[in-house]
Amino acid sequence: MDQQLAVFIKVAEKQNFSRAAEELHMTQPAVSQYIQALERSMGTTLLERSNKFVRLNKAGEIVYHHAKEIISLYSKMNYLIDDLTNKPSGSLSIGASYSFGEYILPHLIAKMHDKYPLITPSITIGNTKEIATLVFRHQLDIGIVEGEYKHGHLTIEPFAVDTMSIVASPHNRLVQMEGGISLSDLENETWICRENGSGTREAVEKLFNRYNFSPKKILEFGSTQLIKESVEAGLGISLLSDCVIRKEKANGILSVIQMKDISVQRDFSTVLRSPFQTKALSVFLELLKEDGAGTLS
Repeated sequence: MDQQLAVFIKVAEKQNFSRAAEELHMTQPAVSQYIQALERSMGTTLLERSNKFVRLNKAGEIVYHHAKEIISLYSKMNYLIDDLTNKPSGSLSIGASYSFGEYILPHLIAKMHDKYPLITPSITIGNTKEIATLVFRHQLDIGIVEGEYKHGHLTIEPFAVDTMSIVASPHNRLVQMEGGISLSDLENETWICRENGSGTREAVEKLFNRYNFSPKKILEFGSTQLIKESVEAGLGISLLSDCVIRKEKANGILSVIQMKDISVQRDFSTVLRSPFQTKALSVFLELLKEDGAGTLS
C-alpha cells in the first residue's frame, strides 16, 4: 500500500503518468497498474483522466492529503528504528517563521553541520500559522515560531526571548527628535506590518492594544526583507526583531525610535507533534537549547 500511495502522490503532483513514471524510474504501464490497484482498494476513481491532463477529483484530493501524512509517518517510523543503532543521520525537516528562520537558523544549521555532517536538513520558511500547520500535518519534523501561538494537538515550548524595536529611516522626523516623542507621534506615522498569521504581526497588534493607539495608516507586506527595505526608503516605520536589524543598525541604514516607556518582547518556541524523536531531531533540539538564546544576543 505504501508504494501505491507513493506512486499516486507523484502522479497527482506531476499531473501526468509519463512524467511520474520517469521520476520514479518505472514504466508508464507499471504506474497505471499501481493507480488502478489503489482505486480498486478505495472502491472509487481518484483521478480525472484526459489526453491532456490528469487531475485529482474530490475523492483523490482526500486520498492525496492523507497519503502525504501516511508516507511522512512511515518515513519517520523507519528513521526511529534506524536511530536505535546508528549515529545521528538522515533528513531533518525544519520549519521556521521569518525572523528566526532567515536570520538565526542558518547559523545554527552551520554549527549542526560541523558536529553532525550526516544529518541533511531541509528548511521551510513561513509565517507562524503556516509552520504550525505543516507540523500538525506531519510535513515538518519541527517548527520554530514566534509569539503566543497555541494548538490543542501540538507541543509548543519557549526556548528563547526575543527583544523587538520600533525602527525607521535615519531621516525620519521621529529619529531626528531629541526627546518628547508621544504615542500620537507614532499614531500619525505609516506602519508597515506583516500579514495576519505572522508572529511579528501579533506583536505589533499587542503593541497597539497595550498602549491604546491605532495608526492612521497601515501597509501590509508579506516579507521581512521587503519591510526593512521599505522602512529604509522612508515609506514608514515598523516593529521588528532586534536580530533582524543587526546589520542595518550597525551600518546606519535603520535607526531605532527610542521611547523609554515602551518595550516589546516575545518568545521563540519549538513546535512538535510526535512524542518520538529521531537522533537528528534530538541533537537539533539540544543545539537550540544550548545556542538558540545566545545567537539572539
